[in-house]
Order: sequence, then structure tokens, then C-alpha cells
Amino acid sequence: MEYSICNVNESDKTIEQAAEILYKTFAGINKNVWPDMKSAKDEIKESIKSPNICIGVKIENELIGWIGLRPMYDKTWELHPMVVKKEFQRKGYGKILIYELEKIAQKRGIIGILAGSDDETNSTSLSDKEITGENIFEEIKNIKNYRNHPYEFYIKSGYIIIGIIPNANGSRKPDIWLWKDIREK
Repeated sequence: MEYSICNVNESDKTIEQAAEILYKTFAGINKNVWPDMKSAKDEIKESIKSPNICIGVKIENELIGWIGLRPMYDKTWELHPMVVKKEFQRKGYGKILIYELEKIAQKRGIIGILAGSDDETNSTSLSDKEITGENIFEEIKNIKNYRNHPYEFYIKSGYIIIGIIPNANGSRKPDIWLWKDIREK
């Protein structure tokens, strides 16, 4: 399908479409993240504030996904959030969004992107046992994906797991941290 990349901006239509995608997609994963349209709209409004970067992908003038990037460190920024409508997932649009975002980030002098990917639904082996100082590196090294957790998508997009925050979202609900060097080589 023919697609186009757009800036997500302050137009009411774009904010409404982006919020709906965010709310509906995450409602099936974790209802506490963006529990209503107001919180989803607030996330969009935060994502489009300067100096943040926020772009979307459209098909026939309909927003089907979007991605945000915000400062975290001077030269490494955080990818937050990224979402694609369910019916368009696993069709390459997520990778398109990531690569387009990386090109914009490179032009701004950003050299690394960090992404957090929570496991609140026991979708990885990291939720199987208590993570301690003795087993953390072994568990990361041997991570397994049980139910389509997005960390594999990021790895296929060139990111590497750099660590986890055990129990970040409750007992045995870690946050998986991934990073990518986007300097042109």
C-alpha cells in the first residue's frame, strides 16, 4: 500500500487520530497505561512539544501509526511511544517509522536512541523468576519471547538489550531497555 510520512502536529484531527490509535492499541495490552482518551490526548500533546520529534505514517490520509522521540541525555534520546493500529501491525510500518525517525534524529545530531519495552503481561522469560544481581545478565542473555513481546521487533530493527529494570511495574514485571547507535558509519 502507498503510504506517506507526516509530522504529527497540533491539528485536532491528527491529535484525535493519534490518541485513538494509542488508546485502542494499549487497551488490549495494559489498561492502566492510557486508560482513557483524555490521557492518550495528553500523551500526544506532550509528544509534539518542542524539542520532541513526533511523526506518523498515513495511508490515504488516515493516520495508521506514529512514533515519538524526546530528550533523555544530550546525544541519546528516548523513543516514546511507538504505536501502529492493530490491523497494520506486522506489515513493515513500524520499521518505516523507526527508520524515518532515525534519519530526522541524525540530522539533529542525536547519536543514540533508547527504548523501554515493559513486560507487564508475562510475555518474556524475564517474568518467569525473580531477577537478582546473581542472575540478571544470564537471564537477559537467554531471554525468550513467549507472546509476541516487542523487544524482538526492536532487535530486528538494530537495537540491542542494554539492561532491564526488574520489578519496574510490579513483581516480575520488568522494563527491558534497548539502545541503538544511529551514527552514520
